[in-house]
Amino acid sequence: MLVTMKELMQEARKEGYGLTAPNVQSEDTVRAVIEVAEELKAPMIIDVNHFVSKDFVYFGHMIVDLVKDSPVPMCINLDHGNSFDEIMWAIRAGFTSVMVDRSSLPYEENVRETAEVVRICKPLGISVEAELGHVGWGSNYAIDGVSNLTEPEQARKFIEETGVDCLAVAIGSAHGKYKGTPHIDFELLEAIVKECGDTPLVLHGGSGTGDENLAKAVRNGIQKVNLCTDLFEAGRKTLEEALLDPNLMVYKYVPSFLKGYKEKLAHYVKLFGQDNRCSFERKTVSSAVKEDNIMI
Repeated sequence: MLVTMKELMQEARKEGYGLTAPNVQSEDTVRAVIEVAEELKAPMIIDVNHFVSKDFVYFGHMIVDLVKDSPVPMCINLDHGNSFDEIMWAIRAGFTSVMVDRSSLPYEENVRETAEVVRICKPLGISVEAELGHVGWGSNYAIDGVSNLTEPEQARKFIEETGVDCLAVAIGSAHGKYKGTPHIDFELLEAIVKECGDTPLVLHGGSGTGDENLAKAVRNGIQKVNLCTDLFEAGRKTLEEALLDPNLMVYKYVPSFLKGYKEKLAHYVKLFGQDNRCSFERKTVSSAVKEDNIMI
C-alpha cells in the first residue's frame, strides 16, 4: 500500500512509536524490507538515494509496483536529494516523499531552496523532508558530533518559512561508522520538540548510535530513524559466515547477505515499537490463485 511519509509519521507521532527508514540499493534489499514489514506488520519508510541506480526512474517504478502489491502501508522517500534534478527524477519515478538536503548551505539559501521544493510537491501530494543544522560523519565525529547542531528557535522559524512536512535535526548523531562514542544531546532534542510543535522529527545517522540512545530518542520526539550502515554490515557478517562453508553454492550468496540485513532491520522495528501497527491477513500463493480463478 503506497502512502506518503507525512501520513506515516503523523500516525507514529500520535501513537508514540518510531519508524525505521532503511536504505535500499537493489531489488533484493527492497524485497527484504517489504518482507520484514509484512512479517512484523510494520508500516515502513523506504529510503532511496539517487546514486544507487543508473536507471533511477526504472528502479523507482519497480519499488512502487512492489509496494502497491503489499498490504502494509509504506512510502518511498528520496534520501538526501542534493539537487533539483534529483528531486524531479524522484517525482517522475513515483516517489511519495522527497528529502531536499540543503543543510550545508547558509540558512537563507536553505529556506529558499526548500520552500521552492515544497511549493512544487504540495499540489502533487508529495511529502517533503528537509534538514536544519547539519548531520556530519562518524569518521570525523570529534568535530561533526558537536558542530552545526540544530538551534530550536531557528527550527521553528524554518518550518514556518518553508512549510516542510518533517524536519531532520542534528543532535549529535552522524552518518557511517563512528570514530568515538556517540553522544545524543537529549536536552537539545527536548527544546527542539517544544519549538516545533506537531511537526515530526527525523534522526539521520542511526547506525552505531546505540539501542539505548535510539529508543530514548524515539520516546522523546523522534519519529523517523534513518538506517544504512548497520543493515549492510549485518548482511556482510552473515555472508562472511556462510562463506566459511566451502560447498556454499553461489546462488546462496545474496540470500546469506539478506539474512543479516533483515535480522538487523527487524531488531530496530521492534526496538522502536513499530511492529504490529497494521492488521491484515497475508495471502498465500494458492489463495491468490484461487481468488482469480486462474488455472496453473
